[in-house]
Amino acid sequence: MAVRHRRDVRRRLGRGSSDLISRAVSKGLSDDLGASFPVINREGANGALAAAEVANAAPDGSKIAIQNASLFTITPLAVSPDEVTDIDAFDVVYGVSRDDYVLVASLGSGFRTIQDMQNADRTVRYGTTGVGTGAQLSAALLFKSSNVPSAAVPFDGGAPALAAVLGNQVEVASIQVGEAIENIQSGKLVPLAVFGPDRISYLPDVPTAKEQGLDVEVTQYRFMTVPKGTPQEVKDKLVEGLKATFATEDYKKFNEQNSLTPMELSGADVLTQLNEDKQRYAELVGQYDLDLRNAG
Repeated sequence: MAVRHRRDVRRRLGRGSSDLISRAVSKGLSDDLGASFPVINREGANGALAAAEVANAAPDGSKIAIQNASLFTITPLAVSPDEVTDIDAFDVVYGVSRDDYVLVASLGSGFRTIQDMQNADRTVRYGTTGVGTGAQLSAALLFKSSNVPSAAVPFDGGAPALAAVLGNQVEVASIQVGEAIENIQSGKLVPLAVFGPDRISYLPDVPTAKEQGLDVEVTQYRFMTVPKGTPQEVKDKLVEGLKATFATEDYKKFNEQNSLTPMELSGADVLTQLNEDKQRYAELVGQYDLDLRNAG
């Protein structure tokens, strides 16, 4: 069967959550299905380059992808129509996990709460992890909805954005929790808000933006896809391998170590969530007249 063939797990960036998740899933599938699942780098465009390669692959189970939601729900709001990656080019196999965003402030900013930021009589410089990402959208929505003057400073990924806020090059940044949590716990960064629907177990004392009266809910999550038209028996075998992987203690520890919240849903449920988020984000961008193409 095709699922026994050597296959590629593709990820968004050379470093970060997508890479870590792809490698953990790859190991679990290899152990359970007895096949090789090497991780191949295809950097750029928030995952669009890797997605295009997978979309154009033969639908025989020889290539699979761990993809991120923002490519399909947020990036279309920041690029031209001919650059949009359409989820309909893939079959969504299964959900994997959610990686929440947190707004963190540098110690030098003087901000300890969102209210402090609202009371600051100045333009706040904030870092994001690039155009068309959840980091960009979450921060832009927060500043617009709180009426805080701001200037966006985009960085190529979470690591440089984190370094910028630690070095007081920017006052705040929207960063994925797994990348920021060590510096939060050590007191080097001040968490002001998380952007998920609820507080998260890894930062239980940090309120959501919505708790603080701001209509901002933006999450990043990842899921497995295969090229459109992949046989159902191949997809079923992959789901079997994923479920076995998720049930292992090693994988549960991996989620905890990287501050990831399980989002182990059927492909149909993931697709529903993607479509709902895409519509909601588009409405918010229109409501607040955001221009994501210019990183602000």
